[in-house]
Amino acid sequence: MEELEQGLLMQPWSWLQLAENPLLAKAYITKQGYALLVSDLQQVWHEQVDTSVVSQRAKELNKRLTAPPAAFLCHLDNLLRPLLKDTTHPSEAIFSCDRVAEALILRVRSELSGLPFYWNFHCILASPSLVSQHLIRPLMGMSLALQCHVKELATLLRMKDLEIQDYQESGAMLSRGRLKTEPFEEDAFLEQFMVEKLPEACSIGNGRPFVMHLQSLYVAVTKQEVQVEQKRQGTGNTQTSSSTSPQPTDNQLPSQPEQPVSSAPALSVLEKEPLSTSGPTQRTQLSKVKRKKPRGLFS
Repeated sequence: MEELEQGLLMQPWSWLQLAENPLLAKAYITKQGYALLVSDLQQVWHEQVDTSVVSQRAKELNKRLTAPPAAFLCHLDNLLRPLLKDTTHPSEAIFSCDRVAEALILRVRSELSGLPFYWNFHCILASPSLVSQHLIRPLMGMSLALQCHVKELATLLRMKDLEIQDYQESGAMLSRGRLKTEPFEEDAFLEQFMVEKLPEACSIGNGRPFVMHLQSLYVAVTKQEVQVEQKRQGTGNTQTSSSTSPQPTDNQLPSQPEQPVSSAPALSVLEKEPLSTSGPTQRTQLSKVKRKKPRGLFS
């Protein structure tokens, strides 16, 4: 599994409200490129690019800015992170989206080194296998995990009932009558839940409840999926190596995804001209960018 693909899979979904377009989105950005997934609960769009595409698109959209692709990726990461993480510090960029045929274009406008910065994410319809990987399989895993969770809780309640019964048979008395409960009956509870709670529990809406309450479980399930894939690949690599070489192998698992670009070491400085509205860390990263000097304006 490629690093960008693996890193994107383990990212939680975020809820975006762009004008009249509520969207679910997740992104993973490194020094080598980025991967983005967007959905409106009807369709899923995807874009994954490397540094060559980043460099070419940056030249097309920002003719007065010159920087290594890693610098642009760092800036995009700094812009997207507040938007996707819903932090108390809003993104300094303006986001909008357009749908063209079956594609979705997410447009970004901000500043970089005091100059306007533009970026367009060109997302095409995701393949069925990608939708399965990021939605169908994780949601099935979450459903099974929640079912197991409910059964464990039901078992615990029955054990608590037996404990209370033992206290009562030993002569213990409840000091506050309002705390008295009836013995737990799982079938009756499930029947009542289906009638009274199921309609509210299944209110998907625009996807925000899923994002707000279930992302820790989603990430846990996708991490488990990645670990299973790593073990499978590790076993396959070991078998292949042992069949072609007499030397022993240590059967190590593939490395974890590369860390996001914002945590990567700083690149060499091209020109010290930080963005005035950014924080200390971002100013260090943005100092890698230099302007193209138009003729006649600068000596």
